[in-house]
This record gives sequence, C-alpha cells and structure tokens, in this order.
Amino acid sequence: MSINNELYEMIFKRKSFHIFRDIGDEYISSQEIENIKKTYQTFTPLYSDIRTEIKIVPADATTCKRGQQYCVLLYSEKKENYLQNIGYLGEQLDLYLVSQNIGTLWFGIGKTDEPSFEGLDFVIMIAISKIDNEKKFRKDMFKSKRKSVDEIWIGEPMEGITDIIRFAPSACNTQPWIVEYNKSVLKVYRYKKQGKRGIMPVDKVSYYNQIDIGIFLCFLELCLEHKGIDFECKRFSDVGADEEKTLVATYSLY
Repeated sequence: MSINNELYEMIFKRKSFHIFRDIGDEYISSQEIENIKKTYQTFTPLYSDIRTEIKIVPADATTCKRGQQYCVLLYSEKKENYLQNIGYLGEQLDLYLVSQNIGTLWFGIGKTDEPSFEGLDFVIMIAISKIDNEKKFRKDMFKSKRKSVDEIWIGEPMEGITDIIRFAPSACNTQPWIVEYNKSVLKVYRYKKQGKRGIMPVDKVSYYNQIDIGIFLCFLELCLEHKGIDFECKRFSDVGADEEKTLVATYSLY
C-alpha cells in the first residue's frame, strides 16, 4: 500500500483527542519518536521552497495541558502561503500518527518557550499520546458533527469526495472552506462567515483558518487520488484578508 493510500484509510479512523484520558499505559517509545521525525521528511509539501521542521517535546514543555505525552512543534519559514503549507504537511503527519495508534490533537492556542528552531518560526503544535486500543479511535466518522454538504459544496456532489472532505479537522471546528464544482473544475475558497469566529481571538481567526485550508487540501487531494482522478492544481496567494470568500486553489480534473 502506498503512503497516500495508507493516509487515506486513516481519515476514517482518526479523531481529535480533546482530552487524553483512559488511553492505557503504553508510551511513545524513543524509536517511535525517531520514526516520526524521519517520516515527516518524506511528506510532500504544497510549496517545496518553504523550509519546515518539527521538534517533539515532552508534555510539560508547552502550555498544552490535555494529558498528552508529547507535543509535536511545527516550524516554518515565513513565506507566502506558509500557513497553508504547514497545515498540509501537518495533516499528513496527523494521519501517519493515527496509523501508528498514536492519538492526536491539533492545538492552536498552545505556546512554547522555543519560538524558533533551526532558524525557523514556531507555527502550531499537535499534542500526541500512544493509544492502547484501536477501538478508542473513531468508530463511525459519519456520526461526527460537521457542516452539511450544502454548507461547504456548491454544484453536483462527487461521490467519495464531497462526503469525505467535510470531515477534515479545523481550529475550533470552524470548517472555513467552500468548494464550487462546475464542468470538471473545483474552486476551493477559504470561507469566513462574517461575524462568526467561534472561541478564537479575533486577531487569530485568519491565521488558523489558513492552516485549516492546508489541512483541507490534504484531505481533498488524498480523496481525489484514491478515486483515481487526475488533476492539475493552481494555487493562489492568500494574505489573510478578512474577506468572506478567498480563492486559494483551483483543480482541473481529468
């Protein structure tokens, strides 16, 4: 099984462990830590010219207090669309961790005493813990609370695409995306309903939503590949403007 097929299968298993409780006594080993670091280097970025790194630190080395064993800190150069890029890479990491029975939580508001690493800036963290039983992951993804298809998709639905991508994780479950499908072209927008921001500080909404879009694009491309749909992607600059709809990518399907 290819790495992308394996990641696709993990879409149905993963869940956000908002609290790491009743997860057993297993612990992430030092060998698993090394494997995580090595595997991260094999992931495909959205932008190959943006340098990124991860650092894995003990639970007490950040402000995240969710019962996790470690936190994966994601660092990046600050270049155009670097937030999308880190979301795209981080979601591949998220799904890989699930394949290793490691539970995850994208933790947006977490802080670290290490704001830079290898000359790169801290962006976001993922809290992680070993889970002793696969049954503690998602049993039925379709019972998860998400926006309806009508809220995120305009046009004829695509079986195996439309019904899956809406389960992509996002900061505070805001799901800030809309897809328009017309004549074999998908247009993906970062969507911000005016006046709605959940519990996020107003000055952080755009920041986290740009990361969310990277996560969403990872889900979308994994689904397209799984369905055997070839595509050509054109990406656009997203400077984080406070618009209702910001076009971030178009996919021409073949």
